[in-house]
Amino acid sequence: MADKNAKDNISAREVNYNQHLILLYRFYAKSLFMPIRIRQHVNPLARKFQQPIPIPNWAEIYDKSDRPLHLDIGCARGKFLLAMAQLHPERNFLGIEIRKSLVIDANEVKQELGLTNLHYLFGSINASTSLLASLPHNTLKTISIQFPDPWFKKRHNKRRVVQPELVEALVTHLAIAGEVFLQSDIEEVAIEMRDRFAIYPCLTQQHSTTWLATNPLAVATERELYVLEQNLPVYRVLYTKFAEL
Repeated sequence: MADKNAKDNISAREVNYNQHLILLYRFYAKSLFMPIRIRQHVNPLARKFQQPIPIPNWAEIYDKSDRPLHLDIGCARGKFLLAMAQLHPERNFLGIEIRKSLVIDANEVKQELGLTNLHYLFGSINASTSLLASLPHNTLKTISIQFPDPWFKKRHNKRRVVQPELVEALVTHLAIAGEVFLQSDIEEVAIEMRDRFAIYPCLTQQHSTTWLATNPLAVATERELYVLEQNLPVYRVLYTKFAEL
């Protein structure tokens, strides 16, 4: 009888694992092989993006809302967070993305995989700093901003996501010992992001070199993998908060 129960448990795990792989395949195949019309550049200053993101009930979003939270700003298709959430079930993950169709697809996959430590929200974080204040107290432990839209034209620089008001809000609500990870393949953008966080004396850079040589996170984004495959540089910075603002 014990042998039969053990075999049944193994079979159940195999079924769950196979279902998991199928869902992941569907997620990746959808983005890789199926033509989807998605605007790559979305003007965050457009009127429709000036409405704050509705504040959710965090206790309903996550099964344990008091876990350490990783906030990824500009999460795109959400694949980075999808992998991170499975590697770190002891943490919660939140992605903010301004392209609604990507958020819908990412949340569908999250639900199908049964991940209760991951969620995606649609909207502009720059219009939604009140969202940060609504997070469960002292849970915001990691902030990542990876390869944001560079908006090269000078008159469009104000569309870049890392604006002074947002940086102040992020630093304010980041928990003590929390980390900010920034990276871009555009040096100008990386310098601007770095300098806007560097003005806060409560943050300390966690490397003596100008740029961090390697990614400290366990998962690389699609953009990072592409850039590295092209043998192009990635400019990274890691800060830790050691005191209140």
